[in-house]
Amino acid sequence: MILLVEILKSVFLGIVQGLTEFLPVSSSAHLNIFPWVLSWEITESFDLSLHFGTLLAIFVYFFKDFVIMVNGGLRIVLKKEKNNNGKIFWYLVIATIPAGALAFIFEKMIDLIIGDNINALMIVIAFALIIMGIVLYIADKNAKQKVRFENLKFAQVLKVSVSQALAAAVPGVSRSGITMTVARILKLDRESAARLSFLLSAPMVLAAVIVNLNNFKFNLPFLCGILASFISGILVIKYLLDYLKRGSYKQFAIYRIIIGVAIIGLAVIRI
Repeated sequence: MILLVEILKSVFLGIVQGLTEFLPVSSSAHLNIFPWVLSWEITESFDLSLHFGTLLAIFVYFFKDFVIMVNGGLRIVLKKEKNNNGKIFWYLVIATIPAGALAFIFEKMIDLIIGDNINALMIVIAFALIIMGIVLYIADKNAKQKVRFENLKFAQVLKVSVSQALAAAVPGVSRSGITMTVARILKLDRESAARLSFLLSAPMVLAAVIVNLNNFKFNLPFLCGILASFISGILVIKYLLDYLKRGSYKQFAIYRIIIGVAIIGLAVIRI
């Protein structure tokens, strides 16, 4: 019975991770909110395992794209053959290095400031959700859709990549939220902004998984959580890329603000 309960918890949180990792609403915020509200314990290794599930979703969904870009990147190095796919591949690789370093520094700083104060953490999450929701809405509404993914410049990729550092440090900012926001400010069209966000997240999450691989517990609840986040993650990637061909980020911005206000209200009641 206890095992069944743990499996159901893992599947539920896996679905939450898959639904929120790629939408600009912050998966880290939601993976803090539900355990906080339901008085569940969630370990850092389990949190990371759910991110591993959505990482697999990225690799599977964009497998063909990765193969084409890696092949193009190797042709640039080995054959000195210029090609657009290879150029973008090296843009992604190089831009990830400073983003990873800054993310590590910022994460350590926020840990020192907040520590284990869960109510303080939830207030930070709430304000991050609200503020980034407003910024996302303004950026998306006013940005001109001029730049497509295949026409990216290195400066644009670098700026979007470095913005991930803030999301890694502050739960509620949202990795996909801030990268899509910065991409829209840099005039990428909505679909290209989402695609760049997804591809940039892969090396960051992969690095975190490799560093913490020894902490993984490959038991049944963990595996069920990974599978749930993987399946729901693939479905969300497809939904979002299709939706952004005709829709905007407005509904996600509104959702962020509503959830942020609700968290502040609940935190005040619990204090």
